[in-house]
Amino acid sequence: MHDEHRPLDGRSHSSAATAWLAWLSLCAGMIGCAGPAIRSQSPEIEALASLEADTKLIGDYAAPWGLNPQRIERAALITGLAGTGSDPAPNAQRQSLMADMQARGVVEPNALLASNSTSLVWVHGYLPPGVRRGDRFDVHVEVPHDSDTTSLGGGWLMETRLAEMAVLGSRIRDGHVLGVAEGPLLVDPVSTGTLDSMSKLRAKVPGGGVALQSRPIGLILAPEHRSVGLSKRIGDCINRRFHASIRGAKRGVATPKTDRYIELEIPPVYADNLGRYIRVVRCLAVVEPPGGRHARLELLRRQLSDPVTAPGAALRLEAIGKEGVPTLRDALESKDAEIRFAAAEALAYLGESAAAPHLAEAATSLRSARAAALSALGTLDDANGIDALRSLLTSTSAETRYGGFRGLWKIDPTSPLVRGDRLGEACSLHVLDVKGPPLVHVTRSRRPEIVLFGTEHAVGDGLRAEAGPTIVVVIDGSTAIVSRFVAGDPDQQADVPARVETIIRAIADMGGTYPDIVQFLQQASSHHALKSRLVFDAVAEEDSSMSVHEEASARIRDIPSASSDEDAPAGDGAADAAPPTDASS
Repeated sequence: MHDEHRPLDGRSHSSAATAWLAWLSLCAGMIGCAGPAIRSQSPEIEALASLEADTKLIGDYAAPWGLNPQRIERAALITGLAGTGSDPAPNAQRQSLMADMQARGVVEPNALLASNSTSLVWVHGYLPPGVRRGDRFDVHVEVPHDSDTTSLGGGWLMETRLAEMAVLGSRIRDGHVLGVAEGPLLVDPVSTGTLDSMSKLRAKVPGGGVALQSRPIGLILAPEHRSVGLSKRIGDCINRRFHASIRGAKRGVATPKTDRYIELEIPPVYADNLGRYIRVVRCLAVVEPPGGRHARLELLRRQLSDPVTAPGAALRLEAIGKEGVPTLRDALESKDAEIRFAAAEALAYLGESAAAPHLAEAATSLRSARAAALSALGTLDDANGIDALRSLLTSTSAETRYGGFRGLWKIDPTSPLVRGDRLGEACSLHVLDVKGPPLVHVTRSRRPEIVLFGTEHAVGDGLRAEAGPTIVVVIDGSTAIVSRFVAGDPDQQADVPARVETIIRAIADMGGTYPDIVQFLQQASSHHALKSRLVFDAVAEEDSSMSVHEEASARIRDIPSASSDEDAPAGDGAADAAPPTDASS
């Protein structure tokens, strides 16, 4: 074995254990005097850091791989435009689209491209880390800068095969097809209410892409630590802590592939928080001196009592597993809200439902912790977790209310409270019978979905609004007249109560698309006819930058505190397209 691996195999641990206990005694006195106000450069923190010197974590040897999103793209065709399309310029994008149309057997592709009801666009999407074959992703559509197209409103993205792309000379070269995309365009002005001409040339298809391949994630060993033996040892360490059902059988999540690369499966509890999963994995101890576990638990208990060091301590206790639960439970009694949250978050991923009310409290009162608290709550599928999520549905915060809905829907999409209805091919509509101010929530990502918080959402008299190019909604008193006019087809009309739910259903029944429904809601809101609050994408986002407390914790130990490939080999998503092999440089 190389010299750099000797700490794993040849170290005498008796003196190390003695040193641990001596340091622990010294630190107990210092911390007792200092109280909870430990700061990152204090002697107490330096002493605590020295105390762990003989413990080697996975993060000391390996960095995450595969956590970058992978961009896939291609030139595509939009149809169904109301005279706002154009004949594309003779460039590489047109050549690429022409080749694709000819391969599909399109008759007279040049004539189709010349129509003002069509437009060439550039389509791209991002395959997230750990995506599985069949998973959906958002699709982004843009009109090229040299195009004469004036609007994408009402357009439909024809089926498009997306791949990694590179421009070599004057030609576009593409790699393997990794996704397909299709669907109605949700144009920016429909959602934002702006009249910017450039925004009419950008659109999305929420959940309009389907992944054709799975993307693995894993760990890369640092060059100085690469060996078959260490790769296997790290894999065994991970598999003692984490298991998952893989192809019908329960087994460990780590598979050492080479002397430098270990592939990781994703346990279901971490499916929506890969960043935390990797951080916890890197906190697993590969080497602990004899008797070191007891000393580490005591050390982490003390670190957990200070808001500066609590986030890092909670991660390491989560990595330890069930032995760390009592320490984390004790921290739920802390007077400091951030300490309670750090402990509750770790407990949730350990399956401890006692964390639920504390996470609900954090989601309501700690804005900086809201996203993480909601994500953790979504893993608790017992009565405590469900009750905590239900309690969020009446919050005054749209982010908190919608986060509660998403958590409940993730746990059980068939639950009567959140089940909702599928309105044909248009969208899902969920009407929640809950108290609180009336709220209409619309998504522009993940999937076409409208959630109504409360059952009464009136639309005011006198409104005339469009729902796409063929449907008009007129409010006459307490009645909504929904009409559809298409040349060559009989006119359609439905009289329904002037409420959001009934109008949405009528639009969908007449063949309206999700963008048509969203356009109606936006116009009703902008004309002040919608009595309820209308919000888009009220999804709490976790701050990707390091907080002061996380930074202090990271200085104690090399704990990654962001969900990106900070320590992975440099490169974009393309660099992560294939796992590293023995032949890789």
